[in-house]
Amino acid sequence: MTYVIAQPCVDVKDRSCVDECPVDCIYEGDRMLYIHPDECIDCGACEPVCPVEAIYYEDDVPDQWAEYYNANVDFFDDIGAPGGAASHGVIPRDHPLIARLPPQNQ
Repeated sequence: MTYVIAQPCVDVKDRSCVDECPVDCIYEGDRMLYIHPDECIDCGACEPVCPVEAIYYEDDVPDQWAEYYNANVDFFDDIGAPGGAASHGVIPRDHPLIARLPPQNQ
């Protein structure tokens, strides 16, 4: 099980969750943040600090954003498990689901 970042994060990327994560498993794409499913320890520290309520426990993702589970998992297909977001920096891409979204109002 893992936590998932959903649509409210797109074009916001507040990063409060990144600062709170004790295992550095929240990576930054061009338009959204992503939680690495294998590095997340399910502590839940990220969820309450998200100002746009974009983070959900895997089983609690609202139906309208269910596909964001796969977006978070698939985002890491090419990079594997780098072992920490801080040393990896911004990954200059997004999952296709996010990349094709129109700019989100902020």
